Amino acid sequence: MNILEIISKKRDAKELSKQEIEFFIQEYTKGEIHDYQAAALVMAIYINGMNDREITDLTLAMAHSGEILDLSRFGKNIVDKHSTGGVGDKVSIILLPIIAALGIPVAKMSGRGLGFTGGTVDKMESIPGYRTNVDIDEFIKNVEKVGISMIGQTMNLAPADKKIYALRDSISCVENIPLIASSIMSKKIASGANKIVIDVTVGKGAFMKNKEDAQKLSEQMVKIGKLAGREVRCVMTPMDEPLGYAVGNSLEVIEAINFLKGDMPKDLKEVVLELGSNMIALAGKGKNIEENKVKILETIENGKAYDKLIQMVKNQGGDISYIKDTAKFKKSKYISAVVTEKTGIVKEINAEEIGKLACYLGAGRINKEDKIEENVGIILNKKVGDRVEKQDFLAYICANNKAKLVQAEQKILEIYKIM
Repeated sequence: MNILEIISKKRDAKELSKQEIEFFIQEYTKGEIHDYQAAALVMAIYINGMNDREITDLTLAMAHSGEILDLSRFGKNIVDKHSTGGVGDKVSIILLPIIAALGIPVAKMSGRGLGFTGGTVDKMESIPGYRTNVDIDEFIKNVEKVGISMIGQTMNLAPADKKIYALRDSISCVENIPLIASSIMSKKIASGANKIVIDVTVGKGAFMKNKEDAQKLSEQMVKIGKLAGREVRCVMTPMDEPLGYAVGNSLEVIEAINFLKGDMPKDLKEVVLELGSNMIALAGKGKNIEENKVKILETIENGKAYDKLIQMVKNQGGDISYIKDTAKFKKSKYISAVVTEKTGIVKEINAEEIGKLACYLGAGRINKEDKIEENVGIILNKKVGDRVEKQDFLAYICANNKAKLVQAEQKILEIYKIM
């Protein structure tokens, strides 16, 4: 078997066998296949597509290119949650302590942010002392001890996917549903879950810009799950404007803490309830989605979800005084309220533009080695549909650089569309 034959088959729109796909993944991961050869095959896949069996074989081959986390000790239903990304997405920080408080084990590996979308690991690390770099034995012990652990991806999970994703990015082959679906599912399978809820965000601040593509991606991941012996539910959620009000690492953690204390922005609440109710159903803890939503609200109201967050943070070395008193979080050097000269209704707040602006202020990374500024970002004061009067505050800019602050103030006025 050789890579040239495999490339030519897919170039000619022919179906690849399981053995050919596994050969490509194994040899490329080891470095025996060159980047230019892999690029040729990826481009052929991008142009000619793959059928469901090929996509599933690609997913499983990438999942098994590294370690597979065994979570079977926590029961037969291991539920995980994944988001395709967005702006202001602090859902995991809110939802997973709720799920754990309901007696469902949570073993969550999360990633860092890159570009205009934030990463859960970066957000959790804004809590002083909280450790995300935890080895697997400790990770498992944490879940056994307090029912939940949220860490960074410390294992060698799906290394083939990391190589192929970087390659896709460099040859403009990112936006392809078979490649996106196999990338997401390979990481989820390697993470040890057999029940997976996927938040497929759709809109200006999401990877999928329209509902049609989001639906296709969702259907493809459900098919992969079925063929790979995993139950997958996809929930499409809107991402035209930022989720909630805060965009930025410690700012989002504060909003998440306040949510668990009962201060629940409407759009954020809807996403948490929809995803959470499906996680509960997959875990076998309640088939009725509406009843599950009531359980989630009760777990917030009785304080058990908030208590679970404190347990998790304390167990991983975090200073829980910051959870109990969010005023302790270090503030940015400059905080400026952006004032409008317009009167009308907010028609649009482009989530991608807000995400890019937060990144410019230092809340995100353009390159993987960039250092995050934990206390910078944007706090929206007005959302889509809100009425504004002249001299109303649209948003607050949190910055550590005066020149960037001035630029951000002007940019906010451009991003808000008021009519």
